[in-house]
Amino acid sequence: MVIFAYNKEESMKISIIQMKVEWHDMEKNLIRADELINSLPGADLYLLPEMFSSGFSMDPQDIADSHGKVLEWMKRMSKQHEAALCGTVAVEENGNYYNRMYFVKPDGQVTVYDKRHLFTFAGEDKCYKAGEKRVVVEWKGVRILLQTCYDLRFPVFSRSQGDYDMAVYLASWPSARHDVWVTLLKARAIENQCYVAGVNRVGDDPNCHYLGGSAVIDPYGRYIARSADETESATMAIIDMQRLQKFRMKFPVLEDRDK
Repeated sequence: MVIFAYNKEESMKISIIQMKVEWHDMEKNLIRADELINSLPGADLYLLPEMFSSGFSMDPQDIADSHGKVLEWMKRMSKQHEAALCGTVAVEENGNYYNRMYFVKPDGQVTVYDKRHLFTFAGEDKCYKAGEKRVVVEWKGVRILLQTCYDLRFPVFSRSQGDYDMAVYLASWPSARHDVWVTLLKARAIENQCYVAGVNRVGDDPNCHYLGGSAVIDPYGRYIARSADETESATMAIIDMQRLQKFRMKFPVLEDRDK
């Protein structure tokens, strides 16, 4: 039996930050992320693209947040806005590099998720070590599954076990496969009866062009909010937990899932 637990909060405001990421330029990227976050105050959760401080690079030795500067910036912004912040950065730990997602709360608490499915097509598996744990974090009464880019293609790993209400996908997803991005975000929302927030970057790096397509999708597979393609933006969406609970109780699809 699938058991869903709900807290008192009935809604949460999410800001999806679709930004142009400067190649290997942490200072510029933090300044730009700061500007975009400040342009839309009042969210409970700010979501940033994959490797927002550097670009999706296969040179982790050049971009790793070895001194914790990006994490400290995230903590500062989280406290300043009294909101959670989520984004991924390259980090080095015990001689290995990880594509690491940080979920930072205003009290300084940090939840870590290391990208499980590395993008072998680009050689990510040669440069980074894969994570091993599936991570769910709770914030403002919403249980959130943390996922990174290529994880989107693997539904078994992200299959709901009745333990989350929203899945977050932070990505550097190239424009050449944009239709796949849109289709799979909707599929993950529908098949898991959950909200999905997908945040992608815009602009160019030495290898790819990115047009964005950031969006928040409801459990029916419909857009709640969507960022304009090819454009930097901060876009707000409100997810309704009461609506989600009613839908799951009325149409309990997950009761029949494969174990």
